[in-house]
Order: sequence, then structure tokens, then C-alpha cells
Amino acid sequence: MTGMESYVERPPVRELAGVVRTVWIQRTGAAAYVQRHLPTGGVEIHFPIGGQPQLVGPLTGPVVEVIPAHTTIVGARFLPGAAPPLPTVLDDLVDQRVGLADLWRRSADRLVETMALAGEPERALVVLQAHLLQEFRATEMDPLVGEAVRALMPWQPVNIDSLANYLALSASQLRRRCLHAVGVSPKVLQRTLRFQGFLALAQAGAAASGRLGADGMAGLAVDVGYADQAHLSRECLRLTGLTPRQLLGGSVDRCACGHEHSASYEPFLATRGALLIPA
Repeated sequence: MTGMESYVERPPVRELAGVVRTVWIQRTGAAAYVQRHLPTGGVEIHFPIGGQPQLVGPLTGPVVEVIPAHTTIVGARFLPGAAPPLPTVLDDLVDQRVGLADLWRRSADRLVETMALAGEPERALVVLQAHLLQEFRATEMDPLVGEAVRALMPWQPVNIDSLANYLALSASQLRRRCLHAVGVSPKVLQRTLRFQGFLALAQAGAAASGRLGADGMAGLAVDVGYADQAHLSRECLRLTGLTPRQLLGGSVDRCACGHEHSASYEPFLATRGALLIPA
């Protein structure tokens, strides 16, 4: 391992594209690394090579973690509503980190052994994705929740009651199904996905549309559905603990951590412009 911290993110294998948003390999160097985890609407698996894997439940706010020096982590970030098979509903795991051994039992033990034998992180990532493919073959996702998640993407403002009617559900039924399958209510998910939309545009270096005469960060805020830049700043502080400029390092085309996140945001941006709920 080199003495430099590194983070390499990429799309999952094609067969997992409908449930996994991105996979990655992170290496810390000679010093510990302070990682700020942000809400994405989905759960994550963090698999430190030589250590015990954890499932990070849906986050509603920032979580700061200090990753020890000389650590290699293989990870997978799931799309909202597409968590791996679990013995509990997701609203029981909100803002929690749980050992996979507590959730998958012997299956987790076998995976730990196989990952350790993989040798290289790249091979370990192949092993992890192959395991997830096997797990998802026996799992059925809630199709109505999946449709709700697509509709709650930020590119088309959607009223929650209208969405429930469109799905032929009551508002309480939609809320209950989202809590079980996503971990948070439709409204909380909508706010999270709207902020993810802003980060996606920023990471892609997108130019603002110029609506309302706004440009730069203010323009992107309006484009993604915020009333104005002040609205974005309040939500950014709530979800990340930082202002937008602190988070982005004073720029709207990169993350201050220096990591490249385009693979994570490509499938997110692919929904932009799609009319998901009839007007």
C-alpha cells in the first residue's frame, strides 16, 4: 500500500445496476482519515479487509468516522428501497451501524473468509458483488416503493399526497411501506434526494439553467428544486453539518474531500428530464 489515501469508485456489475448505486475501494495512508458520511437515501456495506463488515443504515444526518491508518475498505452503496436481504425492516436500522455477522449469520462468516482469501482489494470487490448477486436472486423488492423512489427524484417536484394517489395507496400506506423498505418517510427521502441532486449537478460540473437570473451555486440550487440559495444552505447544514461552500471547498464542481464521485451520480443524473408522474 502506498502512503497516500485513495478512493476509487465505479458502477456495479451490470446485473446489480438496479439495486446498487456504486461500489468502491478506499485506502488510508500512513495517517488516519476523517470520513464524513452523508445521507444518500440508501444503505451501505463497509467491508474492511481483514476486519468485520458492517451495514450502515439509512442516515438522516452526517456521521463522522475516523478510519485507522493503513486500512483498505471495499464498499457498496445501495439505491433507496433496494437494501440487501435483512432480518428486519429498515426503519429499525436508521442512523445505525450493525455488524453483518448479526444480520447474515453464517453467510457473513463465509463471506469474510472468502474476502480474506481474495488477496487483492479488486478481487475482494468481485467476491462481494458475486455474493450480493446470489442474495438478490432470492429477494423481491417492493415495486410500489421502487416507483415512489423514482418519482421522488428531485428533477420533477412531486406532492406526496398526489404520489400516494398515483400509486393507489393512502398517504399512511405509502409512509408505512417507505419506512419499512427505505427507512425514512417519503418526505424525508424527497429532501435527501433533492440534496443528492444538487451534489450530482455540482460533481458533474453542470451549468445552471439561468432561471430567475441565478448562476453558479445559486443557479444549481434553483434548478434542483430549492427556493433559493438560502434554502439550499439550510438543508446542506442539516444533512451534512457544513455549509455548501465548506462541503464543496469553495467550488461547485468538486467535493472538498478530493474524491471522484461521478460513478455514484451517473445513474442519478440519468433520471433527469424523465416525467415520472403524469402532470
